[in-house]
Amino acid sequence: MNNEFNLNAIDQTFASYKKGQLFDGVVVIKRADGVIFNIGGKNDAFIDKEDFDNFEEIKIGDRFKVMLTGSKNEEGLIEVSKSRADNLVIANQCAEKLKLGSKFSFVVTEASNAGLNSKLGDYSVFIPAGEVSDKFVKDFKTLIGKQYEATVTEIDKESKNIVGSVKLLIEQIKETNENLFWSSIFINKIVTGRVKKIMPYGAFVDIDGVDAFVHISNLAYKRIENPSEVLTEGETYQFKVIELDRESKKVALSKKALEVDPKIQAIKDLKIGEVYEGIVVKILAFGAIIRLDSGVSGLLHISNATTSNTQQIYEVVKLDQRVKVEVLSVDEESGKVSFKLDGLNKQEM
Repeated sequence: MNNEFNLNAIDQTFASYKKGQLFDGVVVIKRADGVIFNIGGKNDAFIDKEDFDNFEEIKIGDRFKVMLTGSKNEEGLIEVSKSRADNLVIANQCAEKLKLGSKFSFVVTEASNAGLNSKLGDYSVFIPAGEVSDKFVKDFKTLIGKQYEATVTEIDKESKNIVGSVKLLIEQIKETNENLFWSSIFINKIVTGRVKKIMPYGAFVDIDGVDAFVHISNLAYKRIENPSEVLTEGETYQFKVIELDRESKKVALSKKALEVDPKIQAIKDLKIGEVYEGIVVKILAFGAIIRLDSGVSGLLHISNATTSNTQQIYEVVKLDQRVKVEVLSVDEESGKVSFKLDGLNKQEM
């Protein structure tokens, strides 16, 4: 930075200064409320202490750029800002590095039917109406003051004009996320998704920008009438991937697959040799199906219901009859359970 001052030139310039102009200067006085800053000749300015990130470290003789932000204050000192000058310099540096396809941030300062306007340092930024969003925006003026990211679609560094697209950046990010999703997804993977829309038959779930679906039958082991009994739109849940179709880009999810099946748990809770009560729900040629009060169903084979070689199962138990049975065996993997009629003396067989 050139620290030499041409006082006459600065005095002439200052007579017609405009807000937003940058000046080099030097701290000449440090006070409790700020510093007196000379920007050339007789032109002294004032910088409030709140404008500094490191006011305690500022000392007389420090040189830096400031931006003119107002007219003279009550003391006759020009109001300037170091922080705003720093931000402008940084913004200009960022703008100078931009090229076609670069990503940049901006704050909407103006809006019309034509699109959005902003500034990036000394550069003018324009986002055409068709590039503002990938969704319909009713009134662009509601976007004023909000910060967005866009991709550079046109740039003229001589005229300092940038044309950008928020929509294109959104699509690029979406494509990147989709590619990452499909390269890492697999059956039985546990994923986190946000419920976008609840339908009577299930719900659409967003997983990192990719749409998936969970059918109502895969939400809970208990019977539910509507997915809203389990899910809430806008909320995030964990799911297990149960089906994939990469060609059609369809993903089926299950929430209940992350929970323990009550029937399986009930089977696991059974103890060999223990006696339980149940009801006869089906008569077969070789035995009967008994459903315990816990919901577990199992087989009472004729050989475990009577010591007689000629007696039929329907002569021992009747449909809908409540009986007591002893657990003989449990196969958790297949879910099969076998019973013996309580009180049957196996020694007599």
